[in-house]
Amino acid sequence: MYPLITRDPVSGAELIVTRLECPESGVVIEGRFSLGWIGRLTREQLDFVEMMVKYRGNIQRLAAEMNVAYNTARSRLDEIVAALGGTPENDGRVDRRAVLDRLAAKEISVEEAMRLLKG
Repeated sequence: MYPLITRDPVSGAELIVTRLECPESGVVIEGRFSLGWIGRLTREQLDFVEMMVKYRGNIQRLAAEMNVAYNTARSRLDEIVAALGGTPENDGRVDRRAVLDRLAAKEISVEEAMRLLKG
């Protein structure tokens, strides 16, 4: 059996399920079924969610298991929260990407961006 694919490899759009089958009973159900919140995540994000459940939400233990920095694991979690339509908590941390985006759009000056990034 292959792992679940949630996104179209060509367009990146969410996939739907059109057939469900029980190998044990032979029952087949056909239709158009949404993958729900799972369909909004990539395979890598689903793997991350699986590990988060395994480590009961302990990001530090998860980061150690993945051999990445805590901030890297936290950023991946923030990406998942955003993919699910939520707003990641910043715990007082500066959203560097947002600051740089504002700078690129010339909404703020270089000096203002430096001030925001320094906190």
